[in-house]
Amino acid sequence: MSADATNGSKNIDSTVTTNRPFRFYDNRQKYLAFINTCNEKWQVAKRATQELELLQPKPPALRVFDAGMGDGTVLSHTLRAIHQRFPTLPLYVVGKEVSLEDIRLSLEKLPDRFVEHPASVFIFTNLYYAEAPWLTLRDAEKAPNIDWNVVEIDGTSAYEYGQQLGSMDDFLVEAWQATSSEKTGNPLYVKPSVLVMYRKDQRFLLDSVIPREGSAIADYDLILASQPWRARMDAEFKVKYVLEPLVRALGPAGRLLAVHSIGGDPGLELIREVWPDEDPFQVNRHELLRELKKKLGAESGNYVIGASPDEEAIFQFRMHTLPDEIATSIGTSTLFAAWNAAIYVAQIEDQRLEAALASRDYLDATARILHRHNGLWFNDEGFVISRKPD
Repeated sequence: MSADATNGSKNIDSTVTTNRPFRFYDNRQKYLAFINTCNEKWQVAKRATQELELLQPKPPALRVFDAGMGDGTVLSHTLRAIHQRFPTLPLYVVGKEVSLEDIRLSLEKLPDRFVEHPASVFIFTNLYYAEAPWLTLRDAEKAPNIDWNVVEIDGTSAYEYGQQLGSMDDFLVEAWQATSSEKTGNPLYVKPSVLVMYRKDQRFLLDSVIPREGSAIADYDLILASQPWRARMDAEFKVKYVLEPLVRALGPAGRLLAVHSIGGDPGLELIREVWPDEDPFQVNRHELLRELKKKLGAESGNYVIGASPDEEAIFQFRMHTLPDEIATSIGTSTLFAAWNAAIYVAQIEDQRLEAALASRDYLDATARILHRHNGLWFNDEGFVISRKPD
């Protein structure tokens, strides 16, 4: 790590609210169990690669924004496909993520990217959706408070790059502290942070790509927004705080792929075995796009905003099971994995789970659903918004 990565660091209040409202994706156990037992991230990345042939990148770089990087799986798979299609183009990649644990997991995937595609600039940030694409704060007077750090990694191997990226943990613990809104429970950064990373031996080539504090631009060729909101939020909230700012960050001919859960699957069927009236997926792509057009007003004419038919928009992901795993008697670990996946996708809060976990009824319901469908699968829907070429 270069000296730039630590210069100017300031001491900050490390107090974090402990009695904040529970948010389903704050639970690391549920999250990690879900991503390791289901193939959603693989399926989202597969859908994202379909957009690559439609990209029209312009100098000096192909620009990608991941609006909720998570553990970096979707982004890393997509970047491999980008390298396959654009092996010589410089890449400018911004990942927004407020979770320190996910930043760590995402950093672990970078060394191989730096080896295969040397002309890459990666930027991680915890800024809000209205700030992150531009790497600047909404309040111009507070912009100087941003913690801007540059890391030039040196060496010739993925091992060396990994060692240097892994040495940043003390810095990350300070820079990625988070608290939460007392009103909504949504995560808030304690310290607005930007981390810029690139290979030192590529600095000359990437001089026009590397962002400078206070002068970064958006103009993305591809924006990925996989599960960027809580399902139960209404369309107005999702558009105002997530979708609209992301759309405005598109460059000419840029494409935004949004993906969220839609229900109508065995996963929701399992949830309704326990909570018959549960309906977490009330806002579909049609309502979101109508609200977006309304929000953009006359500016909507600058974009192509249209929902694809169901056969193109809806795709499935599954829980991994072995061919003989759904037998007469299903193993407890499989039952727990299926139950966890269902409550994670449906975003059931811990407070509501306590009563359900008091008996075996939820495991019996899980077994019935697995037998009925010979496994467990879920529906996501994706939609694309593109900016018209200038």
